[in-house]
Amino acid sequence: MSIAPTLDSLRTRDRLTVGSRTFTFWNLGQLTGDQAVRAARLPVSLRVLLENLLRREDGVTVTKADIEALLAWDPAAAPSREIQFMPARVVLQDFTGVPCVVDLAAMRDTAAELGGDPARINPLVPVDLVIDHSVQVDRFGDAQAAADNVAIEHERNRERYVFLRWGAQAFLNLRVVPPGTGIVHQVNLEHLAPAVFTRTVVTSPGGTETEAYPDTVIGTDSHTTMINALGVLGWGVGGIEAEAAMLGQPMTMLIPQVVGVRLTGKPQAGVTATDLVLTITELLRKTGVVEKFVEFFGPGLAALSLADRATLANMAPEYGATVGFFPIDERTLEYLAFSGRSAEQVALVEAYARAQGLFRSPGAPEASYSQVVVQDLGQVVPSLAGPSRPQDRVPLPNVRASFHALHGPLAATRAGASQGGSGGGTAVALKPDAVIDGHVVIAAITSCTNTSNPSVLVAAGLLARKAVEKGLTRKPWVKTSLAPGSRVVTRYLADAGLLEPLAKVGFSLVGYGCTTCIGNSGPLIPEVGREVQASDLTVAAVLSGNRNFEGRVNPQVKANYLASPPLVVAYALAGTVDIDLTQDALGTDKDGRPVFLRDLWPSDADVAAAIRTHVKPQQFKDEYATVFDGDALWRALPVPEGR
Repeated sequence: MSIAPTLDSLRTRDRLTVGSRTFTFWNLGQLTGDQAVRAARLPVSLRVLLENLLRREDGVTVTKADIEALLAWDPAAAPSREIQFMPARVVLQDFTGVPCVVDLAAMRDTAAELGGDPARINPLVPVDLVIDHSVQVDRFGDAQAAADNVAIEHERNRERYVFLRWGAQAFLNLRVVPPGTGIVHQVNLEHLAPAVFTRTVVTSPGGTETEAYPDTVIGTDSHTTMINALGVLGWGVGGIEAEAAMLGQPMTMLIPQVVGVRLTGKPQAGVTATDLVLTITELLRKTGVVEKFVEFFGPGLAALSLADRATLANMAPEYGATVGFFPIDERTLEYLAFSGRSAEQVALVEAYARAQGLFRSPGAPEASYSQVVVQDLGQVVPSLAGPSRPQDRVPLPNVRASFHALHGPLAATRAGASQGGSGGGTAVALKPDAVIDGHVVIAAITSCTNTSNPSVLVAAGLLARKAVEKGLTRKPWVKTSLAPGSRVVTRYLADAGLLEPLAKVGFSLVGYGCTTCIGNSGPLIPEVGREVQASDLTVAAVLSGNRNFEGRVNPQVKANYLASPPLVVAYALAGTVDIDLTQDALGTDKDGRPVFLRDLWPSDADVAAAIRTHVKPQQFKDEYATVFDGDALWRALPVPEGR
């Protein structure tokens, strides 16, 4: 509970009644005259910043002049005016979050040494820390792999985990999501984010009221932007900025330029959200959006699910923007209800967003933007990105050529030996499991970017099912892994009967966390790693992640491609990137007949039917009911006593 600022120079303080509850809010609709006109023309993301200033006007940190400067925003002008932004909450992952908690603990030590009460040192805004960066793919390919990897994770990180268990009970306003739960950004999207925040404030001696305001967040991970899909303004910052916010200090920022991305049309059959995000990343890198907000609008939004939007928002760091923002609309409300938010909360989100002019309605006047770029969704084609940068989009037929551009033309003997390829020449006699240039040695379904999206996960499972029916499995040199961003994923894959075929082609569960996407791929298959080193081979990784710089995925892998989960499975079956999957067979069936990607690729109708039948609201409610409890290993950790 806190005391609200007392100033309200522009007279926007208002009341909002939703059902039986009444909230105080700073109503942009109360602005008058030229100020009202200017506010209505602001991009929605800047309206969120405007509310932040109106609510926090105190004459010192936020002045009337700051508010007027934002209202006078010139889309074409270079950013020059600083404002003080205060997020509603902070999210941390364990690699960058642990130092923040360590500093809080050190402050308590200092307070005690100075004779103060250490229990007074606490975060002043709500903080959630999700342990997701520590699990590594040490074991893979069998039903015991996930349990083994979690056990190894606990052994490696015992001291850190004991400390975090202490912190979770010692500090107010700090919650810790234990290991083995999911990736911070997916957990944030599926559960933590309220979309509209509320807090109780003191108005007078003995008097209180409840404020409602936009959910805003900063996090110690660049892909915090994924939450922009819910209409939540948020981005990644460094540890110092996060700690300052935790202690109630606002962030100094320039009022940014905002690039609008007008989406039109709808995707062609067989095109995935991954294909779309790689296309948008290429487009916006060429546009130049560094230190700018990106806001998506246009009729094409109707063709994108909330999960598709999350895929696009997630990769804002890859296209260079501070945020990749989507306004709240009907899809947002549907997702909030489906993922387990209460009916009361969904009603508040709708009422608040509509009252504030933050709700996207088809046909509403377009906002003013610093620049507008257009993407026709119908022009997107199946693609990968690589071999070393996320903005280097490669249409599927051109992957072989992109690899050759990195490596140089392969020798005829090696190209001919490439399993499934058609490099020409006479192949030398190689053992069936010989490792050569171009071989895929890591194929990983990983990362919040794609594992938050049922459409691509279900597509991967359906492709795996058809592969099993044909008698296909991963090539023996490919290290495969399935690392979902939340336990909900395995619930719906199991319900659809898709976990088993995924495991049969090599993609058994290895744990819940970032894994290969952040470089926690673990070592290559030992004999593969030895051959790569001995022969100085140029081998490849294909992963459904968001970054593919050389050395990031694995130090022995020079060529790294980002791809949708179904394409990750396909490349594991083919075992090489020296192939054109649109033309070449990726293997042979039980009768020795060639099997092509088109034989395995599921139809959009089949994917949609599986999602409709097997992805259920109860799965979200069940998995998040005990999200802070942890498994037996976590609960068995000792919790030191004291503040």
